Amino acid sequence: MVHAYILIQTEVGKAAAVAAEISSIAGVTSSEDVTGPYDVIVRAAADSVDQLGQLVVAKVQNVEGITRTLTCPVVHL
Repeated sequence: MVHAYILIQTEVGKAAAVAAEISSIAGVTSSEDVTGPYDVIVRAAADSVDQLGQLVVAKVQNVEGITRTLTCPVVHL
């Protein structure tokens, strides 16, 4: 299982709506609107890195109001 945090920038005033919509996507375990350089932080899980990439590109990035994403896979050192 691969876990990642997805940091999202949104259009002005869209953070709450983006967080709410993303929370319903399969593979998303949490979605919170936050303050700072990013507007939404998402925790996601997938069976493989490829499936994680598909989740981000095909589903998350298609949510209206998103301007940029940064995916940070969790590593276990």
